[in-house]
Amino acid sequence: MSAEAEELYSLLVPLSEDRLIVPRACVAEVVRFSRPEQEAGAEPWMLGSVNWNGRPLPVVSFEGALGNDVPVPTGRTRIVVFYANTGRLKNGYFGVLTQGFPQLVRVNKDVLKLESKEGWPDGAPVLCRVRMINEYPLIPDLEKLEAMLAEDALQA
Repeated sequence: MSAEAEELYSLLVPLSEDRLIVPRACVAEVVRFSRPEQEAGAEPWMLGSVNWNGRPLPVVSFEGALGNDVPVPTGRTRIVVFYANTGRLKNGYFGVLTQGFPQLVRVNKDVLKLESKEGWPDGAPVLCRVRMINEYPLIPDLEKLEAMLAEDALQA
């Protein structure tokens, strides 16, 4: 197998005090931040919806989903639009607040090593933390995050 076939284009998504690493193929687009319209009774990590390409896009704070404070948006804040793959969200997409523009990286098994499978609250949408040279990003559980969004939508 060629070296190119063993590499995965990924995005390092900056959070307020951490980073996520996700396959590039999971991301539809990165858009400028606009203030979401909040819904009464939603979880604190569920920021509301924004209009994206003529459809409502639910936006979440990953920090909030971990039980931490939701960061205050700044001029660098963006929304990363993810494909919803489980079919539980009607519009097929959801957004995650990011504190800057994601960085494109190529990873392979030589630079990505498992660091930890614990260190966040039970039920948090995290699979693990990895070591990538001098970075320690989290690998999010996007299916879990999608399920949390679907459940929150039913409660609201």
